[in-house]
Amino acid sequence: MYTFSKKLKTTALALMILGIIGIAYGFFSAPKTIEEVEKIVAASHHEGNHAATAEHKSEVKEAVAPVANHENDPIKNEVVAVDSLAKTETAVDTAMAAPVVAETHEAPKAENPEVAAEEAHKEHQAHLEHVLKQLQNKPWAALYVACIFFLLISMGVLAFYAIQQVAQAGWSPVLFRVMQGITAYLPVASVIFFLLLILSGMHFNHLFAWMEEGVTDPKSAHYDAMIAGKSGYLNFAFWIARAAIFLLGWNVYRHLSRKNCLAQDDATDNTFYKKNFKMSAAFLVFFIVSESIMAWDWIMSVDPHWFSTLFGWYVFASFFVSGITTISMVTIYLKSKGYLENVNTSHLHDLSKFMFGISVFWTYLWFSQFMLIWYSNIPEEVTYFKTRIENYNITFFGAVFLNFIFPILVLINTDFKRIAPIVVGAGVVILFGHYIDFFNMIMPATVGDQWFIGVSEIASILFFLGLFIYVVFTALTKAPLTPKRNPFIEESKHFHY
Repeated sequence: MYTFSKKLKTTALALMILGIIGIAYGFFSAPKTIEEVEKIVAASHHEGNHAATAEHKSEVKEAVAPVANHENDPIKNEVVAVDSLAKTETAVDTAMAAPVVAETHEAPKAENPEVAAEEAHKEHQAHLEHVLKQLQNKPWAALYVACIFFLLISMGVLAFYAIQQVAQAGWSPVLFRVMQGITAYLPVASVIFFLLLILSGMHFNHLFAWMEEGVTDPKSAHYDAMIAGKSGYLNFAFWIARAAIFLLGWNVYRHLSRKNCLAQDDATDNTFYKKNFKMSAAFLVFFIVSESIMAWDWIMSVDPHWFSTLFGWYVFASFFVSGITTISMVTIYLKSKGYLENVNTSHLHDLSKFMFGISVFWTYLWFSQFMLIWYSNIPEEVTYFKTRIENYNITFFGAVFLNFIFPILVLINTDFKRIAPIVVGAGVVILFGHYIDFFNMIMPATVGDQWFIGVSEIASILFFLGLFIYVVFTALTKAPLTPKRNPFIEESKHFHY
């Protein structure tokens, strides 16, 4: 039986406490009024003006440099002088021609200064209100990203476990209790996440634009024809009902499959194993459907004007490889503490192959989605990537390096797949990379260009990481780490590749 070490438990609790403090600070420090936003915007513009002035000075220096560098060379000085004279003459000609061009156009109609000022004030106020929503969204969005990321890690492990059951895999039964320990986080995460969804529906935040007041009312100033056209599907009652069904279905399967697996240890036949086989097959059908809809509801709908037919698969690849990576890292940790004596380098090699293969699959879907949408250049589709490339350039392309280039370079070597420190290092990068992937999916639509990795983001990760460690390793203490009567347990114990 596994014993949850005091050191690890203290670490998990410390992470949760730090996370709660940081999350509270993030909400407390978010602006509450337009006046606060106006000060933030003014400070931002002030910094921008300083940057622009510095850039202008740099350009002046570059322009003066050629003359300074050639002051002792009469031939080069003459060339520079001629070039400067030519540019000056061109500028003078342009200036002299300007009035002539201006005279050929009709003079603009005079506007009422008061009306123009009022319109400008309204536009400015609307901009400030928009920025206020984005900044108020920031701590909520950070919390949402971390919550759904860790929730879907446990979901990815549950799907992998079900696949092993249906495939009747002979190599993996020694890892089943590790998988069950990780999926023990699913019920806890489901409750927290469902509460976040309810709070969104109660307008505690502005994460989902289609929930805003008046967007489906033609008489409202906030009316949005595209969102109104989707209101039959995107309405809170139907949306939250779908979420409840999905979370309940996943948790019921998780509970029953673990119950049958534990019962199989004391059984005299394979009845419970056969029940798990049938139930896992049914669950995978439910999972395939619910996972795609979940991706549309919880992630894609934060940007309701955009859609992709590949999105469900893309999200699946991201959390599936994250789940398999987590299995590898927990297994390596337990093995280093003297547990899982039947797990060998061949098991680690197979897990690493999945990490490598699904990373390639994720990249295939990333490129397919990006290439097709960018090439077609349909405005309502391409805006998704345009926003991310312009405002999230580092994280957008950084995710490709973290989730594809790095795993390829490290895990393509067969021997490296068996070396625990290398697998752990690759695993840390992959998990961080897929957190960034979820960050890229959610943040641009919720906080726009008002993003940065700050206290809210780090604190949210720390809290859910601490909670994840505490729940998972507590669950691992509840049952022996090796199943006793699985029909393939002996094959798994002696697995070598």
